[in-house]
Amino acid sequence: MLKRIAAITFIFLCTTVAWAVLGATIMARTYSADAALRDRVHSSWGSPQVQRPPSATWSYTVPRATETTEDNRKVTRVINETISHSLPLEGSDVDVVLALEHRQKGLLWYSTYKVSFTGTYTFRNDSKESRVVTFRLPFPSAQALYDDFGLMLDNKPLEVTQLANGAESQVTLVPDQIVQLKARYNSQGVESWRYEFGGDVAAVRNFHLHATTNFKGVDFPDNTLSPTEKREIPAGWDLTWNYKNLLSGFQIGIVMPAKLQPGPLAGRISFFAPVSLFFFFFLMFILTTLRNIELHPMNYFFLAAAFFSFHLLLAYLVDHISIHAAFAISSLVAIFLVVSYLRLVVGIRFAAVEAALAQFLYLVLFSYAFFFEGFTGLAVTIGSILTLFVVMQMTGRVRWSEKFVSARS
Repeated sequence: MLKRIAAITFIFLCTTVAWAVLGATIMARTYSADAALRDRVHSSWGSPQVQRPPSATWSYTVPRATETTEDNRKVTRVINETISHSLPLEGSDVDVVLALEHRQKGLLWYSTYKVSFTGTYTFRNDSKESRVVTFRLPFPSAQALYDDFGLMLDNKPLEVTQLANGAESQVTLVPDQIVQLKARYNSQGVESWRYEFGGDVAAVRNFHLHATTNFKGVDFPDNTLSPTEKREIPAGWDLTWNYKNLLSGFQIGIVMPAKLQPGPLAGRISFFAPVSLFFFFFLMFILTTLRNIELHPMNYFFLAAAFFSFHLLLAYLVDHISIHAAFAISSLVAIFLVVSYLRLVVGIRFAAVEAALAQFLYLVLFSYAFFFEGFTGLAVTIGSILTLFVVMQMTGRVRWSEKFVSARS
């Protein structure tokens, strides 16, 4: 009996090493390609977007005397210095529509989205003279496309000069003139969308931002402002930020919900596999001992190989089909291997009932617990306690000394 237990333990340890290698391989395949895949997603779809408010500036030149030393003589020169003045931003009314569209590259899903942006900004020429004002809207990302882009002043289209990281237009404003600059575009980005007020600590007056999402799992990153109003709608959320006179260094930010990642999930399931096999071996050992069924260590070797086939098949199926379909196929293949093998060793009834049920519980259900983020440990703990209870009830009247003696004889 002790030699059999030692042989089974050796098989278990060897299989554990194989799972460790498989899990490390999956993680390496996943994360070694992540940087390259992320760059490909950014180049083809876009990058995280950070929108800033437009600016309105006018400038003038003043002469300024400077002293330089030439040939050991002090020389005074007069140069023209340009001084810029920003018009006060009296109000902001921003409307954003975010539509999430996950995209898969390799073993990872990326949270890509489409954004429809419309912003109406109120400026006032606080100068006592007419000024040529340059309105400039910064783009939220250099790696992005902007469809249906336009700038309008008091509902009149402006001639736009496109820059490397923004667009600008010049208009003459009379003293104390109040105008509304409207900007619109359709674009797309990845992972998060943010609105920055324009500085480390910025003063914001009469600010209103309304965002609509087509997804439920809305999250707000650290050091960002939570919405002042939040209302659930059938497709997602209706979010509002309203401020009359705000002084803050925080941004407004929305993080797109991440999809279940097939690569890391398959890797975590592989690393956890020895726990599943331990419970399966433990229950098989107890059942066969109680029923006087002889399972040779080689039988346990093939059972361990069938368990390993589940994780090996899962690791490479997730490259081609959805994680749920890959999990279902791998589960059926592993259970079929165990049942079809044990029916030849101990008979169809034990193989199709006890063995299949134990494999379904400890391989399939334990592994499926990883699909529920945050509940995996609890699910496994409950399953372990229930297993301990059942085995203790089954073996409470067993005289183990007699079992070991009979096994030696």
